[in-house]
Amino acid sequence: MTDANRKSVEIKNLDLNFGAVKVLRNLNLDVYEGEFLVLLGSSGCGKSTLLNCIAGLLEITEGQIWIKGTNVTWAEPSARGIGMVFQSYALYPQMTVEGNMSFGLKNARVPKPQIKERVARAAEVLQIEPLLKRKPSALSGGQRQRVAIGRALVRDVDVFLFDEPLSNLDAKLRADLRVELKQLHHRLKNTMIYVTHDQVEAMTLASRIAIMKDGMIQQLASPEEIYSRPANLYVADFIGSPAMNLVKGTVSGNRFTSGALSIPLDGYDFTRPAKGEAWFGIRPEHILVGDDARTGDAVLDLEAEVVEPLGSDTLILTSLNGGRFWLRTDGQTRIRSGDHITVGLRTADASLFDTGDEARL
Repeated sequence: MTDANRKSVEIKNLDLNFGAVKVLRNLNLDVYEGEFLVLLGSSGCGKSTLLNCIAGLLEITEGQIWIKGTNVTWAEPSARGIGMVFQSYALYPQMTVEGNMSFGLKNARVPKPQIKERVARAAEVLQIEPLLKRKPSALSGGQRQRVAIGRALVRDVDVFLFDEPLSNLDAKLRADLRVELKQLHHRLKNTMIYVTHDQVEAMTLASRIAIMKDGMIQQLASPEEIYSRPANLYVADFIGSPAMNLVKGTVSGNRFTSGALSIPLDGYDFTRPAKGEAWFGIRPEHILVGDDARTGDAVLDLEAEVVEPLGSDTLILTSLNGGRFWLRTDGQTRIRSGDHITVGLRTADASLFDTGDEARL
């Protein structure tokens, strides 16, 4: 899907300040042709701000932005070769769907035959051909968002920017449009940069995810890498619902200890030598429950405090060393609140983090 040798968008040493407030700090990012890159983070982390810098809607303080090998740092948005889809549909209510999609092309004085051809092609791709003569007031939320995407598609650009385009939709419609966006990317093979605070959207859509915090990228990797090997404590805690279980203790020799908990680390892939205080992290779905528990590197006896059936699986809240400790098991479990359960921890599924710089060990 992507061409690792050809960069579509390059962000070089980018700073953005609003007065004395540093919003983006020495940010570097390469996005490759055909990639679906997701900027993920909580509100205020700088992800939408970065997208607006790429689009040319914000003037950066320092650094450079390159698109398709051209320095566009000071170029107008219309000269950057990008199409943008916003959180709000921003459709003209008095115009038909066709009018909304063709409006920008008319202003750019694109010949009428080309406008007609581009609108027809985008409508076919988005399956909104029967809606072209309707006005926005006669459309559902999902249909309006398709029109907003179509307005970007007709520009026939190489890079598409999406700023939380599904956040105004209900859960089912979000899931449906998420699938459609992924199919659209497979068909078009354009570079797409997508901003969201929804980790499910990020994990399902992205070729790579850039997790942001305080105007900086914490980790840039595939969804699988971020899930399995989070680069630091923030990423580990941010990804997953429930989040990764974290227990504070000590690494000594080749063993992690915390109170009565003692876990051998022979199967752990260290990124650097470790000794002293550390966080031991393991995801709820990686904890062995029941018959498989005895195969773990460490075996614990815990009490189920809260059981939450979710249909396909079940969440069980327990306590470990005074902190919450979540387990995820199958939806047919017979475990009930108050039951004592045996659980197993496999070192190969775990993550260790330094308590000082919070980086992965």
